Amino acid sequence: MNDATHRHSSEQPTRREMSRRQFLSYALGGTGAFMVAGVTIPMIRFAVDPLLQPTGEGAFVKVVEESKISSEPKSFKFQVHQVDGWYESEIELEAWIMKDEKGAIYALSPICKHLGCTVNWNADTRYPNQFFCPCHEAHYTKEGKNLAVAPLPLDEYQVKVENGFVYLGKVQPNQHVTK
Repeated sequence: MNDATHRHSSEQPTRREMSRRQFLSYALGGTGAFMVAGVTIPMIRFAVDPLLQPTGEGAFVKVVEESKISSEPKSFKFQVHQVDGWYESEIELEAWIMKDEKGAIYALSPICKHLGCTVNWNADTRYPNQFFCPCHEAHYTKEGKNLAVAPLPLDEYQVKVENGFVYLGKVQPNQHVTK
């Protein structure tokens, strides 16, 4: 062995001692980080948890017996379970349900597309057999086509008929109106 390797292998590594000040800094820093994480993680979970929950979109609600639906629009109210973050409630919605000329059932939202007022069927003698909005005189055909004031046709609900009952789903853009 040459002299340089012999000297290198026989040297003992030098140990660096940790001072009390360094130890306290590390201990207090670690404890502080642990405490901050203990407070922050539940707050993040609180904010993010509603986003991770499955949504009820696409769920259908039983509204009315199929036999009660005719070609004349009728208003039906129904309850929907709503979850907004941690607040759960039952809200009441309304739909105008009728049959089209082929006998297919469809349902329109009563919310005017102009400024959100509620439309009614045959509510104004100037516009017979039309949906009419009393707020700004918007009116729509039986299919929901906008005729005046409102920029878009009335929205419609998804409809499913099962075991003699009409079920309504979420609101979507009107499919019955052709441009």
